[in-house]
Amino acid sequence: MTNTRRGVMVGAGSTLMAGLAHAQNQSNDLVLNGRLIQGGYAMGKTWPRALIFVDGEALTTASQRGLFVVGFDRDAPASVRIEARSPSARAARTLDIARGTFPSTRINGLPPATVTPSDPELLARIAREVEMKAEGFASRVDADDFKDGFAWPLDAYRVTSLWGSQRVLNGTPARPHYGIDLAAPAGTPIRAPAAGTVAFARPSMHFEGGLVLIDHGQGLITAYLHQSRIDVSAGQRLAQGEIIGRVGATGRATGPHLCWRMKWRDRNLAPSLMVGAGAP
Repeated sequence: MTNTRRGVMVGAGSTLMAGLAHAQNQSNDLVLNGRLIQGGYAMGKTWPRALIFVDGEALTTASQRGLFVVGFDRDAPASVRIEARSPSARAARTLDIARGTFPSTRINGLPPATVTPSDPELLARIAREVEMKAEGFASRVDADDFKDGFAWPLDAYRVTSLWGSQRVLNGTPARPHYGIDLAAPAGTPIRAPAAGTVAFARPSMHFEGGLVLIDHGQGLITAYLHQSRIDVSAGQRLAQGEIIGRVGATGRATGPHLCWRMKWRDRNLAPSLMVGAGAP
């Protein structure tokens, strides 16, 4: 599959995600838009600093502008209830979440140590890196940098693996692929798709190679894997379009590409669904 920045949007459930979905029965107290599909999201506007509940659990707080974002995992249920609570009022909506379509892909020729590692020293390194990544993904910058939407991180690319696909690596079934793979020549600039703060930047991770995490506010974090060079550092503020690094083939990769990922708190999202999005 070949796409450019001007091409069609790709990711979870490509036959279902073409249109921008709006929640029904809107009011001025809780306005929502987004991609209401597994792997998608809702952006909302409500009272400034309102507490946001998802299926009865308090998960985030609206910004000073009253803006917030909520993500739907690959295995999100068929309906999700979002409620905003201020000291004096409440407003809630129940959203219907469409099922995604997730293909199965096979990748062969990977170094065995990146698929089924067994060396004790390597396993200890992987455990340390898991802890480091967890700290990066735990970043919670008090911001709403997601509000103006996202652009593609590469100017030109070829999609080689869709988000959410069930992977078989060297013949071994693996967890779903929570990234979209964008093939491009080594050294191609990678740009921040939205404003944010660098939460993690480190070269030579065992699986991810050169890895950067950007916090776009309220736990919405994007990840950029396999970089040959990293041009940012943790804590750095970024504007949309700033170069964060270069495409490479480091870590678990068979050729130069960018694996682009997104998480909202502990939920894996399809980043391509955010392209062109904006808060209501």
